[in-house]
Amino acid sequence: MAVITYRDAVRNTLIEELDRDKDVFLIGEDIGRYQGTFRVTAGLFDKYGSERVLDTPITEPGIVGIATGAAMTGLRPVVEMMTMSFSILALDQIINHAAKIHYMTGGQAKVPLVIRGPGGAANQLSAQHSHSMEGWYAHVPGLKVVAPSTPVCAKGLLKSAIRDDNPVIFTENPGLYGIKGEVNDDPDFTIPFGKARIAKEGKDISLIAYSRMVHVCLAAAEELAKNGIDVEVVDVRCLLPLDTETIYNSVRKTHRAVVVYEDWRSGGFGAEIAARIGEECFDDLDAPVGRVGGLNVPMPYTRNLELECIPNEKDVLAAVQKMR
Repeated sequence: MAVITYRDAVRNTLIEELDRDKDVFLIGEDIGRYQGTFRVTAGLFDKYGSERVLDTPITEPGIVGIATGAAMTGLRPVVEMMTMSFSILALDQIINHAAKIHYMTGGQAKVPLVIRGPGGAANQLSAQHSHSMEGWYAHVPGLKVVAPSTPVCAKGLLKSAIRDDNPVIFTENPGLYGIKGEVNDDPDFTIPFGKARIAKEGKDISLIAYSRMVHVCLAAAEELAKNGIDVEVVDVRCLLPLDTETIYNSVRKTHRAVVVYEDWRSGGFGAEIAARIGEECFDDLDAPVGRVGGLNVPMPYTRNLELECIPNEKDVLAAVQKMR
């Protein structure tokens, strides 16, 4: 088990999969000679050349359209979005084509396509570069949607994504690229989709989150422990398919739940999780399901205002105290 950053876990996984399968290739803006905006593809252009690490013009619909066609012919493209916010430009290709082709051809065509990249707020990237898009895509049948929180989860889930025969949205919060953790060295290590993990066991309340918000919940759990509140933290990891069994089992044990997500609070995927808990665990709840989400405003550029818009440890503490 090596201790590496989240960024290196993604990069190393790409290398392992490029080496394993000649049909895998990377495509995106500035991923070759420039080595990627967040340097995830550093050195890969020199290692694999222009046929397997393809620099493209600034045209998200074109990139996803080319990748979708390539996937239908049996290749396994991995698209890097410079930011997942830019995938909005390719919604028609992603939702109307990649997500539906298998169904509309009666199962005759497969689309083994991965669309990955930084999603969520970074540091003063402003309103057009800070969207959390995962909830949008988790609304679409035919897609799989993944939001790992740790380096080991990034490796295991990215391998599953590249090897899957369906289109996968793989979102990497930019605030996670520098975190470190132990990662399995096995080149065939995978994590199945639709399986959440218990990041911390507890008995008094369940905090349910994904991506960077898992770490916010773990920090809040440490603070709450000082006051004798034993928190369980559930890392959803995969939004579509969603592991409701692990979530429900946690809530049935603790009888209280707060769902934490970086996306806008109104209509974000956390609202879907909260609704399902309310429907399936109503008789187990001792308090209404709480929600902590991002403020419903365009992301400001000014750092102090940006921080006010992103859920933090204090917001989680307040939500927990509200239901005690």
